Amino acid sequence: MHRTIAIGSDHAGFELKQHILEKLRAQLREVKDFGTFSADSVDYPDFAHPVAEAVGTGQFDVGILVCGSGQGVCMAANRHPNVRAALCWTPEVAELTRRHNDANILCLPARFTDHKTAVEMVAAFFNHEFEGGRHAGRVGKIECEAEGIGDRL
Repeated sequence: MHRTIAIGSDHAGFELKQHILEKLRAQLREVKDFGTFSADSVDYPDFAHPVAEAVGTGQFDVGILVCGSGQGVCMAANRHPNVRAALCWTPEVAELTRRHNDANILCLPARFTDHKTAVEMVAAFFNHEFEGGRHAGRVGKIECEAEGIGDRL
């Protein structure tokens, strides 16, 4: 299972991030908070990029990003090599994105997710591993540059 966790949010996701941090720390998980550290207005890429860099380079096993819709942090994170950030709305989606897509960053929409569901999504994400097999080839096609696909688009 996942050993090290990077987490970050913008101001809209601050409260939910703090709740998730509390739960993770109670489980004695190794987690680093990349901020933000208050509900004051900030720009989500300033927190999504450091988390994505940390996960993409292997410094952390997985990440969690939270913003109002979850979309902004997801888009920013997916600009990084070796990152497969997934916006999730239910525990079932969080599980499948790990099992079938080898997602390594869970993105959560704070304005549309209650604390209980968010914690359930985190658990579903962390309690499952990539299945590989028939999914491995598909995941391998995600990196356009690695496959030369970008030149054909």
